[in-house]
Amino acid sequence: MDLQHKKILIVKPSSLGDIVHTLPVVHALKHCAPGCRIGWIVQKAFASLLEQDPAVDRVYPIAISSTSEPQAGRMAYARAFRETLATLRDLRMRFRRFPYDLVLDLHASFRSGLLALTNPGGTRIGFADAREMNPLFQHRRIAVPPACTHAQEKNLLFNRHLGCPDRPEDFYLCTGEQAEEEARLFLARRGMAEGEPLVYLHAAARWQTKFWRRERWAALADRLHAQGLRVVFGGSGQDRAYLVPIVEQMARPAVLAAGELGLAASAALLKRSALYIGLDSGPMHMAAMAGVPVVALFGPTHPERVGPYQVAHRIVRAADLACLGCRKRACTHLSCMAGITLDMVVAAAGQLLGRDLAGEK
Repeated sequence: MDLQHKKILIVKPSSLGDIVHTLPVVHALKHCAPGCRIGWIVQKAFASLLEQDPAVDRVYPIAISSTSEPQAGRMAYARAFRETLATLRDLRMRFRRFPYDLVLDLHASFRSGLLALTNPGGTRIGFADAREMNPLFQHRRIAVPPACTHAQEKNLLFNRHLGCPDRPEDFYLCTGEQAEEEARLFLARRGMAEGEPLVYLHAAARWQTKFWRRERWAALADRLHAQGLRVVFGGSGQDRAYLVPIVEQMARPAVLAAGELGLAASAALLKRSALYIGLDSGPMHMAAMAGVPVVALFGPTHPERVGPYQVAHRIVRAADLACLGCRKRACTHLSCMAGITLDMVVAAAGQLLGRDLAGEK
């Protein structure tokens, strides 16, 4: 298909990891057809990351409350319904003035199908195996081969369908000069010299079942400090209440960046890091897209489906548990994460850093 001068709308509003997995799709399209115009419907919380990317010509931020967050509350569905209706009306008005030729629904849900429908005319394309009746909204349905298991590879099927295969050069993360300067100043104000070895730790997640024990995070950070490595705990402002007790347990406090930087600046901070150690989360995928080696702690999710992609990494999992990869968001025993020991994580980090971190206890 000739995409030159086509207007292409991406429907991928969340979550952060899924948005990162969509970036190579957009980068490949823009490389294949530099004259195309690309718009993206995205949740407002993630818009700043896309606004830094020159491959994205226009960002459409939306604000629809999550119904799956633990703090969502009993009125979450009613609130999300009202916000969805308002969002659909707003997008419909916008797209009447600026309609798109192609709508790529990579989110594959009923709501994303409705969002795609706000564009008048155009050709809607989605996955044949999508959930929640999403295929009914599509003009074209992309079949997913059984061997295609990773979320990133599944997204790239759109490029092959459109005749724009991806290249290694399409896997990158844009942050922008302002965000990069913000990250540099943040580290400088905390006494970190330019080029000083930095390890980015991400200890929080949306799922209760993904959390590792606080005392082990503190012990890990102390071990890294003992080896001359500076440690930064990343995350959002909502994560601070969980992270502060970790830092307080440490012999030498780490830098707490959670809530101090916006998304784009947090991504810039990740790009300056020598290593990411953390849970299966959006920042893990940002690190991988930025080419930062990753140590990923996995329990209830499947690394073969959502693990770090095309980057040096080590997956750390408990052994010999029948419940690994259960996909549960709540659990009474948390055996999968409790089974990950400090020494397992330290060994994986040492392998990627090319140094022995086991010397100091």
